[in-house]
This record gives sequence, structure tokens and C-alpha cells, in this order.
Amino acid sequence: MAQKFPRDRFDSIPHGIDRVGAHRAPARRGAKWIAFGWAAFATVVLVAVGIGAVMLLNDRLNFTAPTATPTPTPVVTAEPTLAPDVPVTVLNGTTTSGLAANAGELLTAGGVTVGATANASANDLTETVVYYATPDLEGAARGVAQLLPEAEVRLSEQFAATGTPLVVVLGSDYAENVAG
Repeated sequence: MAQKFPRDRFDSIPHGIDRVGAHRAPARRGAKWIAFGWAAFATVVLVAVGIGAVMLLNDRLNFTAPTATPTPTPVVTAEPTLAPDVPVTVLNGTTTSGLAANAGELLTAGGVTVGATANASANDLTETVVYYATPDLEGAARGVAQLLPEAEVRLSEQFAATGTPLVVVLGSDYAENVAG
């Protein structure tokens, strides 16, 4: 059973005070607005810190208007042609012996003039490339590339100093096609 204690001076509460317990003083005026103000301030600070962190860590947040991306200009390539007056040098860039001679015979049968066949300075090349020295030889380079499987065409002035306007460098992709 509940025990009853005698009444004392703390049991008499003045009228108009809603609080109970040890803190029976009346609440200050505007105390709720002060609490609301601190909560709003804390919210603004947390949001600002979050946006700043996202901008620093993740350069994806951008408040500028998007700009239109220009459409890329199509690359104009020359039509493949055969130029029997332009000699082609064939270089073997693999460890397969006789590959340059094999490709030279294939090109000669296709109507291309082969000037020389030799080994390249590297023997671990993976792709076959037809290099042309000047832009006006692009069509002739594309004509040579059509005769070789997997061949790419690239402009390079590296071989122009040697007096060779068209150079075929054979890679392992050509060796696999010949062996297969």
C-alpha cells in the first residue's frame, strides 16, 4: 500500500504556476522562441557544411547553367587508292620470322610497289599500322591497309626523314591472321 507523507510547505503551489517539482519558478517570456531560433540556426549551419563538403569532395555540384556541347566535326578521310608510283616499306614488328616478306608478297600481288622488307626496331608490337608521311598520301595508305587484315592508318612524319613515304609495321594481330 502507498504510504502517506505529512503535508509540508513544498506541497502548497501558488495559483497560476503549472510547473511541479523542484523547479517551480515561472517560465521566462520568449523561452520557446529562443529554442526555436537556436534550432533554426543549427539547421542552416548543418546544411551549409553539407553543401560545402559535397562541393569539396565531389566536384559534381554545379550551380551554373548548363552549356550546350558542340557537336564534333566529322573527320574526313581520303578514299582508298592504289599508288604504284609510291614505294612501301614493310617492317616486321613481331618475333615471327619471314612475316615482312609474306606481307610484301601479299601487297605486290595486290598492285602495291614494295620498296623494302625488314625487321622493325621492336619485336613486341601488337597492332598493324600503315604510316604515311604527308596528308596527301592518306588515300594510298588506306589502299594499302585494305590489303592487310586489321591494319590501321596513321599520319606520322617519323619515316619521312628516311625517304619512305609509306611504311607498314606489322604487329601480332597480322601474325595471328596469317597463322590462323
